[in-house]
Amino acid sequence: MASKKAVEKERPTELTLRSYNVGFGDCFLLTFHYPARLKHVLIDFGTTRAPKGKDTPKYLLDIAQSIKEVCGKKLHAVVATHRHKDHISGFSLVSGKGPGQIIRDLKPDVVIQPWTEDPDALADARVPTSVSQNKRHQAAREHLVMLDNMNQFAGYVKSASARLRGSHLNGIKAQLEFLGDDNDLANRDAIENLRSMARNSKYVYAGAKSGLEDILPGVKTHVLGPPTLEQHAGIRKQSQTNAEEYWQLVGAQAEFWAKRGRIAKAGEPGASALFPKYVDRRRPWDMRWYRYQAQREQAENLLSIVRILDNQMNNTSVILLFEVNGKFVLFPGDAQFENWQYALSDPKSLERLANVGLYKVGHHGSRNATPKTLWNGFEAKGGKSKKGRQVTLLSTLDHVHGSEDRHTEVPRQTLLDALGKESDLHDTRTIREGEFCSVTRFLL
Repeated sequence: MASKKAVEKERPTELTLRSYNVGFGDCFLLTFHYPARLKHVLIDFGTTRAPKGKDTPKYLLDIAQSIKEVCGKKLHAVVATHRHKDHISGFSLVSGKGPGQIIRDLKPDVVIQPWTEDPDALADARVPTSVSQNKRHQAAREHLVMLDNMNQFAGYVKSASARLRGSHLNGIKAQLEFLGDDNDLANRDAIENLRSMARNSKYVYAGAKSGLEDILPGVKTHVLGPPTLEQHAGIRKQSQTNAEEYWQLVGAQAEFWAKRGRIAKAGEPGASALFPKYVDRRRPWDMRWYRYQAQREQAENLLSIVRILDNQMNNTSVILLFEVNGKFVLFPGDAQFENWQYALSDPKSLERLANVGLYKVGHHGSRNATPKTLWNGFEAKGGKSKKGRQVTLLSTLDHVHGSEDRHTEVPRQTLLDALGKESDLHDTRTIREGEFCSVTRFLL
């Protein structure tokens, strides 16, 4: 058995985090400093909207090259938290000429993904093959099939959004295009690259071993999510409202009949035909109003469906909690509240989460990816004078996802206010022009 002194020598003393400005997406390179060597872990690499003025394919190639230079041609592990485009598009091979080829050539020892990406599980429609081969898990079978079908439907949504007409639908069209693109797997080679990139692939779930035990000596890596359906069936759906946990004042949807009543009370609009005597019969004003609302209703129904599908995928996101020398670093990907519920119901996990000193803000700062229970439990958050104040990392881009009118904009302003007030916030939107990333050092 190794001596205590030898074990301590194998513990990292510092962590350097590079937050790459990919726009709307995630890309974080973690460098663990050991006494005689460095270990590099890449968590996600993708975008759905590059920073303004950047050509996305070229920009991702430049970032991949930067990662290669930092790693000294050796990357030890890759974590792909879930299959959304803004987290995996950078792993695309593009016939051996894409950024994913550069990452592949760094020969990572392990690639870590959620249990829903296990190719054996997908082929046989079972939950984690390492846990059970029992065909009785019908719920899990249906869940995996649904996730795969989601990508096909997302492609339809993306094409359907282009056929919508009318300036009154511009906002909805933008959201349909964004969500459809994020969930559509046009770059399926990214998935195939991740599955074959390393000699070891780990498909993890809450409580499973991470696959980093031998790669990061002295580091305990707790997998807090995603849960399997047996652990928490709630990941199959997303709560529309949760005033106690979400960072928003939940407003009701626009009231259809209330609007109708206001227009009826106002009477006929003042606009008239340019040549009235040549107009045999105009559509009645209320018919025009109903036509307007019918078009909007169709678009909103399509949007509600793709939002559900989008949230289902976020609920498969890997949640990793690194522990070194009593220090905790949290990377939750895009985990939504339903994914979090399992971890937040476990007293041991809650105790560890309370001590998180560095937190990668979930889902680019969205309303329901940083539950209030999680945030309120962080003991290191506080004012600027607080010793050992919590560090937070946020990778996001304004005006891409959500709606300010509906209080669903990403990043959510109420959450931003709390992050700025009670933590040392490092935001990719503040990275200077000409720089790929911000660098954060965290003592362990």
